[in-house]
Amino acid sequence: MISTSIHRVNFYDTDAMAVVHHSNYIRWFEIGRVNFLREIGITLGEMMEDGYVFPITEVKCKYIASGKFDDVLRIETTPVALTKVKMEFSYKIYRDCDNTLLVEGFTQNVFTSKATGHITRLPEKYYTKMQNALK
Repeated sequence: MISTSIHRVNFYDTDAMAVVHHSNYIRWFEIGRVNFLREIGITLGEMMEDGYVFPITEVKCKYIASGKFDDVLRIETTPVALTKVKMEFSYKIYRDCDNTLLVEGFTQNVFTSKATGHITRLPEKYYTKMQNALK
């Protein structure tokens, strides 16, 4: 399953060279992840209320072309691996008007107890929805 999110580059997303600052792409990966979860019927708020958080333990971003102010970006988020304690995603961010690939990326997220900060197994009510999205 590929989840697609749209984001318009704001002026404050750019740097002194008039291109998107590299750190913003990592933030936009999060937009994609959160949207993916919503699409499969999970909200981060609900997970947090149940005592689970979803921090990143690994991130990779390959920069291919530059985004600019007011570009409309298409963020494609794909779940690529899942266990009871972690989930991995791949990302592609395109400039939507001309389909130019700007970045490719990857994150590994672990399921963690909000109370203790320790890695924990995800309950079936979340795991099953995530597993079904991988099919």
